Amino acid sequence: MSRFVEKEGKTVEEAIDLALAELGIDLEDADVEILDEGSKGVLGLFGTKVSKVRVTANVSDEKVVRNFLDKLIETMGIEAEIKIKETRDEINVEIFGENVGSLIGKHGETLYSLSYLLKLMVNKGREDYKRVIVDVENYRKQREEVLIGMANRAAARVAKYKRPVSLAPMPACERRVIHAALQTNPNVESISQGVDPERCVVVRVKPYTKVF
Repeated sequence: MSRFVEKEGKTVEEAIDLALAELGIDLEDADVEILDEGSKGVLGLFGTKVSKVRVTANVSDEKVVRNFLDKLIETMGIEAEIKIKETRDEINVEIFGENVGSLIGKHGETLYSLSYLLKLMVNKGREDYKRVIVDVENYRKQREEVLIGMANRAAARVAKYKRPVSLAPMPACERRVIHAALQTNPNVESISQGVDPERCVVVRVKPYTKVF
């Protein structure tokens, strides 16, 4: 589905530039429709009317993601290989190379922020939703394995001692891994408590429901 935005500006050119920036594309990859050329009004002071345009992205989501990452990596002075796999509902990005740790950041914060930014960019101006998952040197995959192990150990402890266990604060994407890992556990359940950035997962005994 095509992505588009409508923008206003003091001039048509300004409105177009704002729309291109929001969509994350270049002019050559866009279809531009001028909705209102605007006017300067009397003496450029009274009755001024802003210009309005509709800009539609005429480029694949994969190219949008690749262009953004290419510019980012070049700006950061990093040499890296980018692999992108796109399906109807999802874009998977894998980045490999030396000195790419800066794309991961402390506890994966930079990586998660990058994924969030690309998700906003890809889904801007569209009605259907497309997931964007970015991984750097398999960090996300390895981290998920650690989180699943953490969830299972917490579940075992809760089942044994019948007391809730609070895990360390973590971002929403990591909390979702914990919840998914325990979703089918018959003995325990997981909930999120607190406010970001201190929001954490609490594993507790699943309430008993009597069946009549």
